[in-house]
Amino acid sequence: MAGESYLVVGLGNIGPEYAKTRHNMGFMVLDAWTQASDTSFNTQRYGDLAVLNVKGRTLYLLKPSTYMNLSGNAVRYYLQKLPVTEERLIVICDDINLPFGTLRMRMNGSDGGHNGLRNIAETIGTENYCRIRMGVGHDFHEGEQVDYVLGELSPEEREQMPELCKKVTQGVLDWIFVGPDRAMTGVNTKKSEK
Repeated sequence: MAGESYLVVGLGNIGPEYAKTRHNMGFMVLDAWTQASDTSFNTQRYGDLAVLNVKGRTLYLLKPSTYMNLSGNAVRYYLQKLPVTEERLIVICDDINLPFGTLRMRMNGSDGGHNGLRNIAETIGTENYCRIRMGVGHDFHEGEQVDYVLGELSPEEREQMPELCKKVTQGVLDWIFVGPDRAMTGVNTKKSEK
């Protein structure tokens, strides 16, 4: 339906020291998307916001400025401020439970141990929103998770990011324009699949 609005949230941590870290996959996708769309972010309350108009739909791209573990505050604020409901919310984040390069789209579900997703669910009062998890792997020893997710991507991983960002962006557009089932079919692939 023409005129619908969507809130696309990329999770990450603000500040240049986090820009290339595994925990900032959501920010990386939205940065690549705005660059490819020749638009830019404007600093607003609780985050940086960009607005895209695609085939009669309005897409609000949000990078929360609340830090990862408090992402729900920004999401709740914009769900209340914008003409968007939870059914039109999609969150993009990293996931240590998936190998690097693996993507998973789900229409609802648990936080899977991700503090940003946990805070969003607690703050908006539901887990019934779409999310795309981007695998970052789990090549770390016990007790080293924080250092790993806040560590920078390897040169090989950085090389793969443009294609992964395109695939996630296309997944969001498919979710909006052709429906969740076809979007999930396109996004939910293993790393080895081309």
